[in-house]
Amino acid sequence: MNNKIIKYIFSGIVCMSSFLFIACNELDLTPTNKFTDPTYWTSTEKASAVLSMAYSQMHDAGKFFSDEKLTDNLYQGRGNPDEKIITSGQADAALGLFRDRWKNAFEGIKTCHVFLENVDRVPGMDEPLKTRMKAETRFIRAFIFFTLSNHYGDVPLFDHDVTVQEANSIERSPRSAVLDFVRTELNAIVSDLPTKQQYGAQDNGRITKGAAMVLLARTYLYENDYPNVAAITGKIMNGDYGTYSLFPSYEGLFLPENEYNREVILDLGYKLTLRTWGEYYDAIPISAGARINGFAPTQELVDDYLMINGKTIKESGSGYSEDAPYVNRDPRFGLTIVYHGYQWKKGDGSVSTIYIKPGTGTTDQEKLDVYAGQGQNASSTGYYLRKYFDPTAPEGSIAAGLNIILMRYADVLLMYAEAKNEMGEMNETVWNQTIRPIRERAGFTDVSALAYPAGGNLQDIIRRERRCELAIEGLRLFDIRRWKTAETVLNGRPTGARFEDNNTTYIRLEERKFNRERDYLFAIPQSERDINKNLTQNPNY
Repeated sequence: MNNKIIKYIFSGIVCMSSFLFIACNELDLTPTNKFTDPTYWTSTEKASAVLSMAYSQMHDAGKFFSDEKLTDNLYQGRGNPDEKIITSGQADAALGLFRDRWKNAFEGIKTCHVFLENVDRVPGMDEPLKTRMKAETRFIRAFIFFTLSNHYGDVPLFDHDVTVQEANSIERSPRSAVLDFVRTELNAIVSDLPTKQQYGAQDNGRITKGAAMVLLARTYLYENDYPNVAAITGKIMNGDYGTYSLFPSYEGLFLPENEYNREVILDLGYKLTLRTWGEYYDAIPISAGARINGFAPTQELVDDYLMINGKTIKESGSGYSEDAPYVNRDPRFGLTIVYHGYQWKKGDGSVSTIYIKPGTGTTDQEKLDVYAGQGQNASSTGYYLRKYFDPTAPEGSIAAGLNIILMRYADVLLMYAEAKNEMGEMNETVWNQTIRPIRERAGFTDVSALAYPAGGNLQDIIRRERRCELAIEGLRLFDIRRWKTAETVLNGRPTGARFEDNNTTYIRLEERKFNRERDYLFAIPQSERDINKNLTQNPNY
């Protein structure tokens, strides 16, 4: 996102902090006194500030990584944060995460409604610009409603700025109605949005036709409506909504010098000193500048990465060895996960070895990352994260300015491949349009890894490819929910590296519990139900 947008986001957040007043109900939250004052709407710049506020409320790094912590990709090792309470099966309707996600979403919706109901007041505003900004705002509102429904199911649905009385009595609308609204909005605004190529560099990061269609495809994907997924993603691949392609380097895709590259369809804009995120302060190796390790990859994620010959680690002829488990693996593995012996590249170009296996490391600095059991400063799983590390972050703070990608072209290819397979239409041509180029970009060269598989379970192959390509990108939670596999992968004790009993057995982590009759949805916050008696609760909370 360009500096001007970042500036407005930053000033908007400061404005929010200074002027926010809380009403009776979260649905009635006002973004700022200034924004709702009719005298505020005197210039295009002021209208842009409100829109930038909406951009900042659409999603953020905290929610992005929080969603990932709720999956089998990561394990929360220290403390008892809300994500750990949820995955242990102990959450109730009073949980702060349930309350805050609901509150933040309706704050963002409020900002969108304030913009849409006041922007026409701006005198002399350029009409094409106004039309585009309205479309951006409606996209953000649709995005937030879709996210709300994914987490809570049936939610209050409204298309205007509600009164206090409405906020205190509104009922939940069926998820189907929310999806209908979101789809209608996206189809209505796509003609008013530019393609990525039609924006100038000063508007990098703004919502495009491509972003609207990816979100539309996801509304069908999450309902397992594969014909619509295939139709929409096929048009994106055909260039109907702008030109996208895979960035040549998987590693480079997540580096700050390559932001807004040809693969990125929508991202969250960050910039050092103006707007930053710090979640990786508790995820990278401590010797590389982390504070402690708060969350880390699981052995289950590690095991899903293929061998370089395209075979799984359990397949005959894979070449996998428990004594050398990180050799000849999918190249994306080492660009995502830090393991014992990892060569960590620092921002200044130098390299250091990361020691994690117990009994290794010679200096005090080298021993910082060594596994020492549960509840310690070092990783609880024997792994750390690399993907999304910002090498330009100031040492000692991990205040990252790296953009966070919400939508990219590889996901479009994976959605298309999954849809075609589930429809019984997967073949070599589709494979060569989707999975093969993704693997080639990743660095696979073995013919057996690239060729259309003559045997094997294609559903498993595509799902594994999706997990490894999109690991730590905030999508795994919604995949395991729609596949109805959360009840399997989130029950039982996850594992870490083979570092227990003198490095002979895998770390056994705390048990996770997932109730299939309850945990596919968040609870409606109890604080909201105390105010509004018309809000019903999700089952078994």
